[in-house]
Amino acid sequence: MLHPPAFGDSAEAPRTLSATRVFVDGAFLPATVTVTDGVITQISAFDPDADVVLPDDAVLLPGLVDSHVHLDEPGRTEWEGFATGTAAAAAGGVTTLLDMPLNSVPVTTSVAALAAKRAAAQGKLAVDVGYWGGAVPENLGSLRALAEAGVVGFKCFLSPSGIDEFGHLEPEQLEAALAELAEFDGLLIVHAEDPAHLGAEGPLGIHYADFLASRPPHSEESAIRMVIEAARRTGARAHIVHVSDGFALDAVRQAKADGVRLTVETCPHYLTLRAEDVPDGNAAFKCCPPVRDTVHQDLLWAGVLDGTIDAIVSDHSPSTRELKEQGDGDFGLAWGGIAGLQTGLRAIWTEAQRRGIALEAVLPLMTTGPARIGGLGGRGTLAVGEPAHLVAFRPDAEQVVSAGALEYRNKLSPWDGATLRGEVAATWVHGALGFTPEGGIAGRGGREILAVSPHTLEGPR
Repeated sequence: MLHPPAFGDSAEAPRTLSATRVFVDGAFLPATVTVTDGVITQISAFDPDADVVLPDDAVLLPGLVDSHVHLDEPGRTEWEGFATGTAAAAAGGVTTLLDMPLNSVPVTTSVAALAAKRAAAQGKLAVDVGYWGGAVPENLGSLRALAEAGVVGFKCFLSPSGIDEFGHLEPEQLEAALAELAEFDGLLIVHAEDPAHLGAEGPLGIHYADFLASRPPHSEESAIRMVIEAARRTGARAHIVHVSDGFALDAVRQAKADGVRLTVETCPHYLTLRAEDVPDGNAAFKCCPPVRDTVHQDLLWAGVLDGTIDAIVSDHSPSTRELKEQGDGDFGLAWGGIAGLQTGLRAIWTEAQRRGIALEAVLPLMTTGPARIGGLGGRGTLAVGEPAHLVAFRPDAEQVVSAGALEYRNKLSPWDGATLRGEVAATWVHGALGFTPEGGIAGRGGREILAVSPHTLEGPR
């Protein structure tokens, strides 16, 4: 069994880490990773005398990348925050994340708001963090300035976001945003639900089926087709976030075949939870778009395996318990958002194994896939010159999720009580030990990521 001393019981970071199964270039092989000043400087043959040698039941992975996380700070730190959210990331094997522009106050739709967010993050990062900006009706025409200030791209909604200060774009505004971003090759990431096909806001009761009916699959299909056609006309880059409608993937496949600059993501909750299993009155399962049934889930897994889906990311969107439980389990009144940052790898691996899918088949969608979407270069790989973000993972371990033991500020999880496969046994951030289950968070060595162009990062790697 791995113990904290196995990773170095002094302030010295390990220089060499060996394992019989190291994930390099898409496959597992015996190898040693050499680290110098927080950067991978060599990958060589397995060395049984390395500073850290993983036991045979553990694999060495690149740190995961999650390009869709709501940290909610500043302004709504009682929902989550840089300290708790990045701790949850490290505990889940995520070493790089991108923070969403809404749920914080102010929302990240101006240069001043980005500065406020950056100031709030200082000294709190257990992992590396970059920032999305927001595209809202009020800031269209001034997106370039926010891009030049360091955001990696822009998030928009096509339906109400649930936050008054982050308005959604009408179809003509969507096209205007894409045309503006095309001028400097910026990226627009889109919450794609068409409000014309959504039910009215307000109480729905405790029955999950009624909430599900209020946000039908056609709302996603309609909005995704709208994004595709606008991206086709403008030549801009577009990304669809958190796809839950498996039938919408046919339009995505065709758009990609046509050369539209489109990527898409889905989330662990859509790939592992099923509408038919959601308990009535348990709003820990509420998100928008909703968790759908097995038919959609099977189609999403087909999209994972055939390359239509580019990334699996958490859409970690927590809130206070009071907001989740308001209305006594009424799905229309409860806050919509899944807390899944810490459990994502284990949930996906559990379902993948159940389906006979190898770990190496899903890892790229949780490492290099999100990195490409966020313009993060070679992050998510074990390669010379990349940050030494490493994860020791025990794929054969089994653990029962206890929401109360998670690192989140609010201890809520739809996987509470579920038995999941795998254990994150250690996480290293820039070569230094960042987390073990026994010792918890070992340091705050995460760094800020700023984009200086759509494809270039600045600052220490």
